[in-house]
Amino acid sequence: MTTRVPPRAPRRSITLDGQLLGYWEREAARLETLAAATRFAWQRRRYLRKAEVAHAKAELSRRREVARGRETPSET
Repeated sequence: MTTRVPPRAPRRSITLDGQLLGYWEREAARLETLAAATRFAWQRRRYLRKAEVAHAKAELSRRREVARGRETPSET
C-alpha cells in the first residue's frame, strides 16, 4: 500500500531586491524612531536625512521587484 504525496507548489525564489526592500523599510522606521527621541535638532535632522535615503533605497528595490513581475507589499 503506497500513499501518494501531492505535488508541491513551485517555490518562489527570494531575490536580493526583495530582501533589501524589507531591510531598508525597517532601517527607515528605526531612524525615524531615533529622530523622534532625540533631544537636539541637529541630531533629529541627521536621522531624518538618513531615513529619507533609506526610503529612496527601498523604493528602488520596490521598482526592481515590480519590473520582475513580483508583487511587493505596500509601503509601511
